[in-house]
Amino acid sequence: MNRTSIIYSILIAALLMTIGFSFYFYQQVQINDKKVADSITSETSLPAYHFALIGEEMNHDYWRLVGEGAKKSESEFDVMVEYEGPKRSNPEEQLKLFDMAIKSKVDGIIVQALNESFTPLINQAVNEGIPVITIDTDSSGSLRDTYIGTDNYLAGQLAGKALAEDTGGKAAVGIITGSFDNAHHMQRVQGFKDVVEPFEGIEIVAIEESNITRVDTEEKAYEMLAKYENITAFYGTSSYNGMGIAAAAKSLKRKDDMYVITFDRIDENLQLLEKGEIDAIVEQQPFEMGYRSVKTMIDLLENRPVQDVYHTDLSILRSSDLTVEKSQRGRAS
Repeated sequence: MNRTSIIYSILIAALLMTIGFSFYFYQQVQINDKKVADSITSETSLPAYHFALIGEEMNHDYWRLVGEGAKKSESEFDVMVEYEGPKRSNPEEQLKLFDMAIKSKVDGIIVQALNESFTPLINQAVNEGIPVITIDTDSSGSLRDTYIGTDNYLAGQLAGKALAEDTGGKAAVGIITGSFDNAHHMQRVQGFKDVVEPFEGIEIVAIEESNITRVDTEEKAYEMLAKYENITAFYGTSSYNGMGIAAAAKSLKRKDDMYVITFDRIDENLQLLEKGEIDAIVEQQPFEMGYRSVKTMIDLLENRPVQDVYHTDLSILRSSDLTVEKSQRGRAS
């Protein structure tokens, strides 16, 4: 056998071996695919519904609680909740996630409608057969199916009543709101103003926005206290406002004679409340919002009656309430 024949023989043998291995691995892939398919069919069937939840800010305790409430529903109902949102508050990024959810043809969308820019996408989704629930912030002029969350105007009223009561109806007030462009913050401001307006001893000195950050809140509060030395009280409409206001008041040695009311029962606010650096908190129910939104979406898809609005509970939390809570936990244990 000459050299050429030997080379051809080796090449043919190699080709046959390659074909053999290819056939073997093809069979193994088919066997494995069948095992996976059988496993999915028999053990982990796909959920009945796939929902998209689009929040305002993933790195925020308030929105973590919203997500936890929605995720809890996964263990109780046959659903999958895909929870997405920007790391920091960014309406444009929320709108992109909203558009992606529509294109993905999810079974339902739960979204915070921060401003009027959300209305066209809400209407588009509903017109394409995807039910939409607004959460935390409503878009009542859109085609959304229902709203679940705080009555933000009422929340502002509660804050105004608490401040008037705690200060004896005498205060020079600085207001720091999350954003002038966000509907729910403006509703909280308006509710507050409508309550305190009749009090002759209460004056709203200035209103600024914080862009929903602690750093900007502290800067704004510092500037307001430097410009308006008569300010004796602050009202903050978002979670981070109280922290920033307290920090500014402390740095200017004004914390002892400053009344502060803010939003949301998150850890840092509770610590400041215990220390006396915040006087009152408007407590919302983010966990309940997340949980109820999923349950209500199932009702919509299964043609059960749904209300136009579901307002979650609101309350005012003071340091005395924390003392009572600790006492009750102690007796329970």
